[in-house]
Amino acid sequence: MAHAGIKSWYTFLWDCLLACTQTRIPAVILLSFVLAVGFLLIILSCALWGNWLPLLVALTFVVAPLPNAMFSRCGGDDFSTEYDGSGPVDLGRFITAFVVVTGFALPLVLAHSEIIAPGACAMSIAGGALVYGTILAYSATFTEASSDFD
Repeated sequence: MAHAGIKSWYTFLWDCLLACTQTRIPAVILLSFVLAVGFLLIILSCALWGNWLPLLVALTFVVAPLPNAMFSRCGGDDFSTEYDGSGPVDLGRFITAFVVVTGFALPLVLAHSEIIAPGACAMSIAGGALVYGTILAYSATFTEASSDFD
């Protein structure tokens, strides 16, 4: 009798797992875990060495996708087949790239000038990369593909 109960329990768990994989719940759970690890690394890079300047890295990586998101809607005509280039879209990409490079370079400059420790520099760069990668993965996962008939 106990064996039948365990089998039904495993069947129930397997059905729940299949239902979760068909939705986007596992992606949200994974992305939230990676984001938490990224922020943990950034906060630990500040707290372990007693210098809170590496926290600026979190700010730069959170702000980084904003120009790209704001200027992406300023594109050209949807009916054109050629890429003529759009000034506002290119400006948004340039500002985003500038902020991302700043997020990686700021801890290196602070470590070179001996304001923060090299360990704090490595932890803040790794944490910042995880935070920005999570933001990119979230936007890539949850953007809906545009239909040709909209």
